[in-house]
Amino acid sequence: MTITRATKHQIVAALLAGCVSSVAFAQASDPTAAPATHADKKAAKEQAKADKKAAVAQAKADKKKTDAQADADKANADAAVKDAKKQD
Repeated sequence: MTITRATKHQIVAALLAGCVSSVAFAQASDPTAAPATHADKKAAKEQAKADKKAAVAQAKADKKKTDAQADADKANADAAVKDAKKQD
C-alpha cells in the first residue's frame, strides 16, 4: 500500500488540527488560566475553613473510636483475668 504525497499532507494536516484544537480546549477549560475573582478567593477561603472543620471533626471521631476500643480491650482483658481466676 503506497501513500501518495497528497494523502500524507492530509494526514499531517489532520494531526496538526487535532493537536491545536486539543491545546485550545485545554487552555479554555483550565480553571487556573483565568484570573481569580474576589468571589473565587472568598469561596476558596470558605472551603479551606470547611476543610479544617471537617479535619478537626474527623480527628475527634477517631479519638472517640480509639478510646472506645481501648475501653473494650480493657474490659475484655479484665474478663479474661476474672475467668482465669475462676478456673483456679
